[in-house]
Amino acid sequence: MDENETRTKAAPNPESIFLPLIQEMREQRQSFREEQQLLTKERRSARRWNIGLKLVVIAAPLIFGGFFLVQAAGVTLGPFRDVVGIVEIKGEMAEGKLASAEKVIPALEKAFESPRVKHVVLAIDSPGGAPVEAERIGNAIAIFKKTHPKPVTAVIGSLGASAAYMTAMQADRIVAGRYSLVGSIGAIIAPWQLDKAIAQLQISQRVYASGKLKAFLNPFTPVSDEADAKAHELVDGIGRAFVREVEQRRGARLKKGVDYGTGEVWSGPEAVQLGLVDELGTVESVSRAEPGTRAYCFGPRDSSFGYLRSYFAELISITSGLKMGKSDLRVW
Repeated sequence: MDENETRTKAAPNPESIFLPLIQEMREQRQSFREEQQLLTKERRSARRWNIGLKLVVIAAPLIFGGFFLVQAAGVTLGPFRDVVGIVEIKGEMAEGKLASAEKVIPALEKAFESPRVKHVVLAIDSPGGAPVEAERIGNAIAIFKKTHPKPVTAVIGSLGASAAYMTAMQADRIVAGRYSLVGSIGAIIAPWQLDKAIAQLQISQRVYASGKLKAFLNPFTPVSDEADAKAHELVDGIGRAFVREVEQRRGARLKKGVDYGTGEVWSGPEAVQLGLVDELGTVESVSRAEPGTRAYCFGPRDSSFGYLRSYFAELISITSGLKMGKSDLRVW
């Protein structure tokens, strides 16, 4: 072998050196690109999570706060399927109370106007109150039924007495529980009589009235025979009107020979026997009797400051009653 052949065999091939190097650089570059893409994806994902978390932290209180304000404002969201509309009449039926006509009638209006409500249920648990509140609610039910004909059922819970029972009579049927108390049909006026107490303090009040019976409910002056007779006449007249309305609305369902104006209350089963109630049941049994529907409550609901407002309203009412000799008529 000559010298030139030996040199040729000994010299390294350039391709065998650079090709692996180039391939390795390509692989490193590709690996780097993949790492950069993965890092970019992770950064984007972390950014999305960060934005989402901020949205949740900021938006959630706004959403819940908005929902709370909507509910407090009396705006009803839904229902979105066929329901039995529940309207509650709970507590004293008096101006400013949760069972007042001012608060019950808007709830009734929403229930009647909603096309999803197939049946309106009055959930009653009340000792009664001012008869005018029951009259307003009853008139509203009659008006709404003309424009939106729907069956109406009154369901008496623990108590459905006096003005509360007067309201229940506006329904197509009345349902009460086995342990419900129903009745107390009549009227009552219960003024304070403080003239003897303040006389012991050697205090008296001068009253100048345009008529002899203008101040007949003033608690700081002695009760005259005429004032006493007028109070009895007023209460008896309203009580008789209440009994007549019971007879007109319940009609042949009432048991004959029963004095319904005694002011007493009866249990649910007794009320069924007397014809004051149509059947025994509860809100649950009535609402679930409608196939393919569920119960949906329209309120009325008190606002977040309702209890505080009610407390001060009651305090002012009591104070004003003592100062002005206020004596409200109550049907309970």
